[in-house]
Formats: sequence, structure tokens, C-alpha cells
Amino acid sequence: MVESYHWHLDVTFWEDGNHTIEKQAAYNLNIMRKLSLNILKLIEVGSKAFSLKKKRYAIGTNPEKHLEQIMNL
Repeated sequence: MVESYHWHLDVTFWEDGNHTIEKQAAYNLNIMRKLSLNILKLIEVGSKAFSLKKKRYAIGTNPEKHLEQIMNL
């Protein structure tokens, strides 16, 4: 289960490629990634099932469209 979670973080947010030097900043980014991953798992973006990476892209291209759905979680 933990490996699956880490795999999703790496594939969706390229976590292994992060080279943040300051410890507090890295810790804060880690918390934000985990929160975002859980939000992506909860919301529906389109009429068909999207991968988490595609959901992230779709929300990033038009965040206003999905903001109300995210805020109602």
C-alpha cells in the first residue's frame, strides 16, 4: 500500500525529481503533494475515467471549471 502511494506521487507529481534543498520547503511540498493526490482521487473530471496524471492536467488547464467541485469536498 505504501509503495503504491509512493508510486502515485512519483508518477503524478515527479516527486523523485524534486531537488529542494531546504528541509522545511521540502516537507511543505510533500504535504501539498499528498493533499493534492487525495483530492485527485476523490473528484471526477469528465464523463469517463481519467488517470490521476490526466486529471491533474485537466484541472491545471481550466481550474475555474473544477474549483467549485474541489471546494465542496
